[in-house]
Amino acid sequence: MSDASDTRRTVYLLLTAVAVAAAAARVFGAENLFEPSRYTPPADGYTANAPDPPRAWPATRPDPTPMFSSNDRSRFATIRALVDEGTYAIGRRVYPDGEDPKRFKDEGIVAEPQYKSLDIVLRPLGDGATGPQTREFYSSKPPLMPTLLAGEYWFLKKVFGLDIVRDRFVVMPLIVFTVNVLPFAVYLVLLARLVEGAGKTDFGRILAFTTGAVGTFLVTFSGTLNNHSPAAFCVLFAAYPLVRALQEKRDMPPAGYLCCGFFASFAATFDLPAAALLAALGLPLLVARTRNTLLFFVPGAILPLLALLACNAAAMGQLMPAYSEFGGPWYNFVGSHWAKRGTPLAKGIDFNEEPTAVYAFHLLFGHHGWFSLTPVWFLSLGALVGLGIRSAADVRKMFAKPAGTGWTPEVFAAMTLVVSVTVFAFYLTRTQSYNYGGNTSGPRWLFWLIPLWVLAVPPAADRLATSRGGRGLCAVLLTFSVFAVFYPAANPWRNPWVLSLLEYTGVKRY
Repeated sequence: MSDASDTRRTVYLLLTAVAVAAAAARVFGAENLFEPSRYTPPADGYTANAPDPPRAWPATRPDPTPMFSSNDRSRFATIRALVDEGTYAIGRRVYPDGEDPKRFKDEGIVAEPQYKSLDIVLRPLGDGATGPQTREFYSSKPPLMPTLLAGEYWFLKKVFGLDIVRDRFVVMPLIVFTVNVLPFAVYLVLLARLVEGAGKTDFGRILAFTTGAVGTFLVTFSGTLNNHSPAAFCVLFAAYPLVRALQEKRDMPPAGYLCCGFFASFAATFDLPAAALLAALGLPLLVARTRNTLLFFVPGAILPLLALLACNAAAMGQLMPAYSEFGGPWYNFVGSHWAKRGTPLAKGIDFNEEPTAVYAFHLLFGHHGWFSLTPVWFLSLGALVGLGIRSAADVRKMFAKPAGTGWTPEVFAAMTLVVSVTVFAFYLTRTQSYNYGGNTSGPRWLFWLIPLWVLAVPPAADRLATSRGGRGLCAVLLTFSVFAVFYPAANPWRNPWVLSLLEYTGVKRY
């Protein structure tokens, strides 16, 4: 081992310690805070950031909670219901007279102030319902993740006597730590190995690893229960055996095919558009290495998908997830946030109706921009385009059954670019929900792409490492990336710094 590589490994170790400690601190220090600037001030008070629609300051002391938003409340409600009540239903709407759907009473977890959430659905009444009726509330989030985490809560409850209501500041942080911090530590260990092979200079490798450790929104969202962080971890776990194999110019072992298929599929169960990555990895492998792909990759990929479908069926009696019902009666019930669409009450970012071109701009370069909030990605984009252009010959070789898997760094870069463009285009088609992911500090629907873009940093940074100006440019890009990560210090479910600036100056408000 050379002195240079030993120094890099020391840097990786120290940065891993810093990043994991920062993520753990966010988890165990989590508490939802009420920020005065996010509420309507008195008539003669400060108004630059006054919300629209108006939001009243609480009249009494809110009950403390480590849950930050509708998003994590919805998931924790399912975890609680599964263990404490043995059901996926997180509440009930009782109709004393089934013939009058406007007379009802909500009961159960969703009726508790701490668990009030926008991310819920209500089973529709049956046709011709008469007499007393009861409808169940469910989380609108896919049930596989809460089902798995309910197992941890069950263990904590049965073995240690911990209760998710009484001991919320113990149970909830432990669950979030398990799903957000422990995998993050493994993620960084594997990432260090991959950037070692992807880069040629100390500067390029260290810049890429620093970006992965403290320069992406995986750190921001480490303190809240969400699906995007585990999806990103799974993407790296899926890519790891393939990228290591192409760096070492060899085929993957059977375990590599199995892990590649399992984690790519598992990522899709957290973030459905990650199915594009599953297809982008699986189809070329099927052509180049048919036997190993069928024997190991495909069975690995099937397991998470079957688990997701089974949980969907157990939770709601259908194979499709709840959010497939968006815009229909499951969502548009009396009192639902989403039923406001088309009415004067439809205000705020959730009911944004910007033209597609404007939405695309802000999702890339504007207030929720992939590049404006993480400008290091400009380096990745340059590398992906450059490597992708050079990949045409390698793609032809891939389908000629070469000695290895057929993948090269150039082909992997082209795949990353194609998958990224496909996912971005997919979200441009979702015209019913042009809300940038709601009140969130970054383009969260794209977070699962983060590890793929980190792996593209070294080739571009290597080129810039030869000059002082190039290194300075990289440092500036990293500075603004880290700033965006740590700006929402109190709550990841708040505006990015760019949108806060636009609101403060009166340029843009939703």
